[in-house]
Amino acid sequence: MMERKMSQQLLTVVEAEARTGRKASTWRRDILEKRIPYVKLGRSVRIPVEVVERLIQQGWRDAVPIGKQKG
Repeated sequence: MMERKMSQQLLTVVEAEARTGRKASTWRRDILEKRIPYVKLGRSVRIPVEVVERLIQQGWRDAVPIGKQKG
């Protein structure tokens, strides 16, 4: 579970979409289904920037030099 920090930066769904290219509707679905941690502020929700960065890091794939590809 992610450690909660009071000083962490929070993103709107639209800001998370802009950073990742992942549709806002996908972010909203993940929030609705409680797949990712989020912060509820009144009627709006915010996504901790660490959650977005972790998602990017998990999807990161290093390039494979040409000639060294398998297959």
